[in-house]
Amino acid sequence: MKQRIITGILGGALFISLVIVGGWLFTLFITIVASVAMIELLRMKKIAPISLMGIVSLVSMWLLLVPASWFDQLLPSHFTKVEIFIFMILVLLMFTVVTKNTFTFDEVGFVILSSVYVGFGFHYLIMTREIAEQGIFLVFFVLFIIWTTDSGAYFVGRKWGKNKLWPDISPKKTIEGSVGGIVAALIVGTIFQIVFPIFPSFFIAVFVILIASIFGQLGDLVESALKRHYAVKDSGTMLPGHGGILDRFDSLIYVMPILHLLQLI
Repeated sequence: MKQRIITGILGGALFISLVIVGGWLFTLFITIVASVAMIELLRMKKIAPISLMGIVSLVSMWLLLVPASWFDQLLPSHFTKVEIFIFMILVLLMFTVVTKNTFTFDEVGFVILSSVYVGFGFHYLIMTREIAEQGIFLVFFVLFIIWTTDSGAYFVGRKWGKNKLWPDISPKKTIEGSVGGIVAALIVGTIFQIVFPIFPSFFIAVFVILIASIFGQLGDLVESALKRHYAVKDSGTMLPGHGGILDRFDSLIYVMPILHLLQLI
């Protein structure tokens, strides 16, 4: 527990500091974090990061991760990032033939899905921070909602939880805890909106809170399902007492794309 608290304080302080600083330093930090998260996924699949498949996976993820402005500067091209990513998918499918299925269709699917999951998840975190004037407040708003949901679900579930939420995926989570997490998020999110009115109306703020809280929990379950499928307890050992990077960022990288795709931020 002591190690968990120390890691949480130090890691949280570093992350919050870099959110405040923003700019290229925050983007570089998130790129490193996303790379570690991708390596954790590769190891779950028992793929060596320093291998053809591992390097292709990392490059695919970086392609989706980096801001368009960085991409245009590093690789001036008439093609968009998504078009190049689609081309890479076609090349990967070609490899299944060239390698006579040594590189299988399942592995191609793993590379593609993992790249989208990690790459786009962290990409939208970077894009949110880059929003002029309000970016820092939007990032902190979503962070507070996710952290409050996790804490509320834990304490309410521990005291009153009886009905399992999804025992096949995460046996400790309860329906009571999930509802408690949403209620806690509504309280904290409402206070945040009153102090820092970043949304044009209270109704929109409540809607964003509900989406972030509900889908944040779903993002946590998605990562739990991944770990259960690959028979691992934690995604990694990067954060002593907390597991891996994916264990800490699973909700955030699931919620950010949804909020952007729904045009809520």
